[in-house]
Amino acid sequence: MRNKFDAEMTKLHTMMIEMGALCESGITCAVNALLGPDQANARRAIEIEEEVDRRERDIEQLCYTLLLRQQPVAKDLRMISASVKMITDMERIGDQVADIAEIALLGNIRADGGFDIIKRMSTACIGMVTNSIDAYVNHDTELAYKLIADDDIVDGCFDEMKDALSRVIAQNPDMAAGYIDLIMAAKYLERIADHAVNIAGWVVFIETNERYQKGERREDIPG
Repeated sequence: MRNKFDAEMTKLHTMMIEMGALCESGITCAVNALLGPDQANARRAIEIEEEVDRRERDIEQLCYTLLLRQQPVAKDLRMISASVKMITDMERIGDQVADIAEIALLGNIRADGGFDIIKRMSTACIGMVTNSIDAYVNHDTELAYKLIADDDIVDGCFDEMKDALSRVIAQNPDMAAGYIDLIMAAKYLERIADHAVNIAGWVVFIETNERYQKGERREDIPG
């Protein structure tokens, strides 16, 4: 019985990794579509969002099967329960990927230096999503703590974007729509980073049985 449970847990880990990889690819496609502009990448990002939704349903079904049939206890129970929460965050990452792609399809973006900030934000977000899944699979709370701290990088970039483009909009109000679209894309990246932090928080929960809340200091997190 335990061998079957272990095999299904391995399947769960694999599915989580694959869903995380889809999220990473989606971010890359959406940002490339924005920077291009590139409609092919935008359409691919939207397709990835649809695949992420399907993966969420598959993983959710597996998790509920494990909970009902195997009746796990202690850490295994926390891992399965947390996985259900984590795929919700990954599904929302997929939603934000599609939102960025839809902005790209409008073809209304004005950059004026904002693209450099978007590139930095997307690199940080992809790293955070990757590390969140790696932390989950490898039971690595230190990696979870690191990516939680990396959220400050994305928040700082978003603040930088708002400040820079607010000044540009004030000087060019007739072009405001294009700049606002770029700010919205940055906002979606900032939300993606928040979801990666949520995933890392569930890793902390799995390993420590304590729930991390966004904004806590590293020394406040049990470990």
